Amino acid sequence: MVSTILWIKKNKSSMQSTAECLKKVKSDCLKFIKSQETSTEKFSNKDKMLKSFLIPVCFWIAEKADKKKPYFVGLAGGQGTGKTTISSILKIVLEKYFKLNVFKVSIDDFYKTRRERYNLSKTIHPLLMTRGVPGTHDINMMLDFFKKSKSKNFKKIKIPNFNKAIDDRFPKKNWYNINQRPDVIIFEGWCVGAKAEADKTLKKPINSLEKANDQKLIWRKYVNQNLKTKYKKLYSQLNCLIYLKAKNFSLLQKWRLKQEQKLWLKTKNKSRHKIMSKGDVINFMQTYQRITQNMFKFTPKYSTILMNLNSNHQIKTIKYNQ
Repeated sequence: MVSTILWIKKNKSSMQSTAECLKKVKSDCLKFIKSQETSTEKFSNKDKMLKSFLIPVCFWIAEKADKKKPYFVGLAGGQGTGKTTISSILKIVLEKYFKLNVFKVSIDDFYKTRRERYNLSKTIHPLLMTRGVPGTHDINMMLDFFKKSKSKNFKKIKIPNFNKAIDDRFPKKNWYNINQRPDVIIFEGWCVGAKAEADKTLKKPINSLEKANDQKLIWRKYVNQNLKTKYKKLYSQLNCLIYLKAKNFSLLQKWRLKQEQKLWLKTKNKSRHKIMSKGDVINFMQTYQRITQNMFKFTPKYSTILMNLNSNHQIKTIKYNQ
């Protein structure tokens, strides 16, 4: 009886805190969400997404955050799952309501330059010209960023900003400047937290791209070896992992096409763009397919927080594994 009363009190207090938080952050969150919408693509159930899912996650993170060193939040999900939107809302809530200093960055910003990927394509395998898979990021730069962020003698950090419209980094004057050590670092990306697969499962191609362009398994083995070594070291430093799970890969393709259309609308200098056609997107996503499908299968088992998405791009359920 006593434990039931305590649970009711705690639950009531939690609901009151959530409602108070929503009141303070709602206008800022809705303003951001509106900036992500187009005339044909609108977010629905915004209040529910904030109140039932994202604000409670922020309470969870704030409770874990330690002002003495950054708390690293990994946020993963297939292409088009809404990682940027969700991580941006988490940042807004953590800063506005919890008064935490939050820095949000994508693993995409650490892609190797076009020249570096061109060199990889010539010396290892032609598919490494295509950004995306482990091995096409500057892993040393990411490890250095993590190390400097945790240093007791924190100094200003400058990290790259990647421009997908031209498939290369912005000039250094447009890079991110971190002037103060963050309390929370949100590190998001499609393959964040991904684990290597067994060598024997690499042998069978899973799509036409692997079958036609990687007959000797050089590309697959190179990517998998990177996951097994350098990326494993990087991901081991995350304090928690939030995983956004879509229903299937074909749904991700549909969402990714919408992303590319948005990028086209936002790009001013269209003559220089390297924005993809529908065929380009489908071919591009074949390079992601193996790791994405492995993450569908295994990441829900080891992620800290699992968000299941429905076919309308909304969070359907959430599960806290730790």
